[in-house]
Amino acid sequence: MVYFKSDYMCGAVPEIMESLVRTNMECTSGYGSDPYCEAAREAVLKACGLEDGLVKFVIGGTEANSVVVDGLLGKCQGVLAAETSHINVHEAGTIEAFGHKVLTLPTAEGKIRASDIDRYVTDFFADETWEHMVEPGMVYVSFPTELGTLYSRKELEDIHAVCSKHQIPLYIDGARLGYGLASPKCDVTLPDIARLADIFYIGGTKQGALFGEAIVSRHPDIIPRILSLIKQHGALLAKGRLLGLQFLTLFTDGCYMRYSQWAIVHAMELRRVMTENGFPLFADSPTNQQFFVLPNTVIDRLAEAVRFEYWGPRGPESTPVRLVTSWATSDADIATLAKMIQGLRKTAK
Repeated sequence: MVYFKSDYMCGAVPEIMESLVRTNMECTSGYGSDPYCEAAREAVLKACGLEDGLVKFVIGGTEANSVVVDGLLGKCQGVLAAETSHINVHEAGTIEAFGHKVLTLPTAEGKIRASDIDRYVTDFFADETWEHMVEPGMVYVSFPTELGTLYSRKELEDIHAVCSKHQIPLYIDGARLGYGLASPKCDVTLPDIARLADIFYIGGTKQGALFGEAIVSRHPDIIPRILSLIKQHGALLAKGRLLGLQFLTLFTDGCYMRYSQWAIVHAMELRRVMTENGFPLFADSPTNQQFFVLPNTVIDRLAEAVRFEYWGPRGPESTPVRLVTSWATSDADIATLAKMIQGLRKTAK
């Protein structure tokens, strides 16, 4: 069996496992106040091109989103996001559970447009009854998007400008940030993200860590009492050094981007295998998530040896599916998939 269902199917990169074993019997203080977390903060800030700023480690992506959205919004405020955004469709209503609302915008290939944000906020305050409605208080974007697509630097600059115009913060969900930055189609850098987003997070769970994400902002005090808020949201780890050590390792000697690039190389090879054998793209993704439309007969046969994910309800004859590479994808995984696909191509004819 080969696994392309997601990018968190395996444990952690070898460097992290080695670091954890090497330091296992050390005793440190808790809740992120240890030397490893401090060193990791410095490493992350340096990678972002920041001399100072906020870096807090939390256990997962949904928790990061929950903490940031709840911390930035006041009562009666909501977050503007794409219809397809993770916070809207795949986090069990966590934003709503903490008293806020996801205000959806139309998408183009998973992305939202600066013009739509501007129109929404302008129209909201032009309505004389706006005090009776949920106020747009921030903007959320994913980089890459849930469809694996990328915002260009110009698109992010335009969104940043609109947010500044309306004095609302821009938050970037970077669960797969490294895979986006490593794409040859990407013209955005990590310092660009740090400059254009008021706050963002760097994903670890899907990027080679056992678990964990790093919330980052160039504004050190953007969320008052953020440590307390992290604890309220169940995202604070008592053994915080386990998070700090992982991010210190990822941001030492280019580890984070090296494994991200590995995943992208294999994603492009996976894409070539599928398209050259006649299976069309469902979405044109230049990152590690790849989407195809497959006949149901092919899906059923492929599922006998390959783990992947439906991308929507099963259709009468064909269905969109997602295959994902990661830091752990091997050449052998791609070769096994290629052999199966070549055989199934004949079956599908």
